[in-house]
Amino acid sequence: MAYYRQVGEIPRKRHTQFRTPEGGLYAEELMGVEGFSADSALLYHRHLPTAIIDAVTVEETRGALAPNLPLKPRHFKTPALTWENPEVDAVTGRRTLFGNADVVIGFVTATAPSPLYRNAAGDELLYVQSGEGVVETIYGALPVAEGDYVVLPTSCTYRVVPSEPMNILVLEAAGHIGPPKRYLSAKGQFLEHSPYCERDVRGPAEPLLVDGEDVEVLVRHRAGLTRFTYANHPFDVVGWDGCLYPWAFNIRDFEPITGRVHQPPPVHQTFEGPNFVVCSFVPRKVDYHPLSIPVPYNHANVDSDELLFYVGGDYEARKGSGIGLGSLSLHPSGCTHGPQPGAVEASLGVDYFDETAVMVDTFRPLDLGEAALASEDPKYAWSWARRGPDLD
Repeated sequence: MAYYRQVGEIPRKRHTQFRTPEGGLYAEELMGVEGFSADSALLYHRHLPTAIIDAVTVEETRGALAPNLPLKPRHFKTPALTWENPEVDAVTGRRTLFGNADVVIGFVTATAPSPLYRNAAGDELLYVQSGEGVVETIYGALPVAEGDYVVLPTSCTYRVVPSEPMNILVLEAAGHIGPPKRYLSAKGQFLEHSPYCERDVRGPAEPLLVDGEDVEVLVRHRAGLTRFTYANHPFDVVGWDGCLYPWAFNIRDFEPITGRVHQPPPVHQTFEGPNFVVCSFVPRKVDYHPLSIPVPYNHANVDSDELLFYVGGDYEARKGSGIGLGSLSLHPSGCTHGPQPGAVEASLGVDYFDETAVMVDTFRPLDLGEAALASEDPKYAWSWARRGPDLD
């Protein structure tokens, strides 16, 4: 996050002696991106953050990705996904829906605390579709609930502790995720035209100060997965400051941009990542030109795949297609898509949409993971023509 925060105890001057009550030195850890040339945070540990006592390779369980062949629009139902073990956590329980070289998109219904985890290959974005809990991190805790986005910077050690079952959409980027640059000043402040701002953002408020020895941390890195054992618990941080830290933002705090005629998808943009963007569709007043057509026009995403996750309300453009809460629609580059038959006429005169959805547009094609193949509605592609090979 691009604005400065200070949490817990820190010395007045960085990289100077900062002693414990017993007289020893706290151990500094600088978390920084882009080779000391961009955002960073300076954390102070009670023990050495470098003290590992074991490292073990962990087998990758994601499974292979399959191309979207034959190329067609697709519909997936996350409520159809099930897990063999009733104790599912938000890290090892993730099931892969989609992926490419820039982002892997997964889903999990988390019922149990996750192991300590660190993604050293890129930032993560969690969207909490339902439920609530706490994301505990090396920086402190973030209470989260329905509608929260959670941005976890690269190499941030964390775990997810549900207080009730949590449905979570997970984006694992091959780089960094943040607000769109056009919303920010040259120095990183949200500008007046941004649909959200610093007042809407939550960061950790105090250190966790957890003690423990011989603590395991699962680490995803570019070569695979490794389980480290640390001599001391990594959540032993007494304080930190800087501009790089985990943060949360609720989709209900996104202020929609509207107009007299239908506005294009970039007005809904909320985050950007490497070769992808994330948009938030929220309840809003819609087009108010006397001859406006409130639902989207037919469009071809010639440079991107469009993935839409339906999380609340009643999505006007998809009525009659079997779309429901927890559905994901994938409209790939190469296919024109738009409202279902009858949706255009039905929308005329409507002045308010009560819908909530999260959209991910990727600029490389999305391949299909095992969870997508396990939850697909095969009839969706033919729903505009109302005839096709999978229809009765």
